[in-house]
Amino acid sequence: MSIKIHTEKAPAAIGPYSQAIVVGNTVFTSGQIPINPQTGLLEGTTVKEQTHRVCKNLEAVLCEAGASLASAVKTVCYLANMEDFADFNEVYAEYFTGKPARSCVAVKALPKGALVEIDVIAEKE
Repeated sequence: MSIKIHTEKAPAAIGPYSQAIVVGNTVFTSGQIPINPQTGLLEGTTVKEQTHRVCKNLEAVLCEAGASLASAVKTVCYLANMEDFADFNEVYAEYFTGKPARSCVAVKALPKGALVEIDVIAEKE
């Protein structure tokens, strides 16, 4: 049995999906891009600014699901430009202090012209 997660503290899904799904003690988030949940607009013009917003959105979704960034076991990170890798890593390390397993790939484009997107698998706390 799965439970759909929704919080107003993160952007609403912009397609036919949930912000996250909980199965047992595992939380699977959808990818988050840097949309400000209050304005519905992309926040930040640099990868650092956008990564901060993405991580805040993920924190909100995980909290609603009974997890946190500290309980993350796997992330998948998407960058529009791999030249942003060092700047992205600097901000990412501030939030994912538990150093979960991670994949990081460059993609041709992200929704709404975002520079970064992250999805997380975490354990409920």
